[in-house]
Amino acid sequence: MQNSVVAQQVLSLGDNALVAAYLEGNEVAFEVLVQRYQNKLVNYINGITHDYDRSLDLCQDAFIRVFKNAHRYQGKYQFSTWLYRIATNLAIDELRRRERKGRFFFYNVMDLFQSGEPSVPLPDCRHCPEKKLDQKEKADRLEVAIGSLSEKYKLAFVLKEVQGLSYAETSRVLNISLGTVKSRIHRAKMLLREKLAGVL
Repeated sequence: MQNSVVAQQVLSLGDNALVAAYLEGNEVAFEVLVQRYQNKLVNYINGITHDYDRSLDLCQDAFIRVFKNAHRYQGKYQFSTWLYRIATNLAIDELRRRERKGRFFFYNVMDLFQSGEPSVPLPDCRHCPEKKLDQKEKADRLEVAIGSLSEKYKLAFVLKEVQGLSYAETSRVLNISLGTVKSRIHRAKMLLREKLAGVL
């Protein structure tokens, strides 16, 4: 009974308090952080790398870095900002490694927009196959358009518009100014609009 109460107390802690508890020897606190962020982080990394299996590995690498370097976390910014910065660096390293190897990937756009949240119920389209086909064609075009964005625009766009971070959080994760974040997101939207003219 006492263990159950303690577990509930740990679950109710904020991120910074969980980091502090982990540093004091509470391993359950670290497990709660992993459970709280792992799905979002895998989907975020997958939105950049478009390789789900590799994203699982990179997510694990991110948490290993947190595990080893938790004592360096100062709590100046939100824990999620620090975590996303680690994940972003790992994802960028992965993209650059691929470029060096000359590898090319086809993207799954639906994975890009999955955030681990409950799905929104969609109308039943079983009786209109042409509508299904139309939606798939749009998704395919969107997939290609987002995949064609340069790294700097894609990262800002995915963090802000897909992961739902604020402009300020995106700025801290990417270590660029707020104005640069807004500019890159605006430019990403303009590029997508041009690429998807007449489609969406």
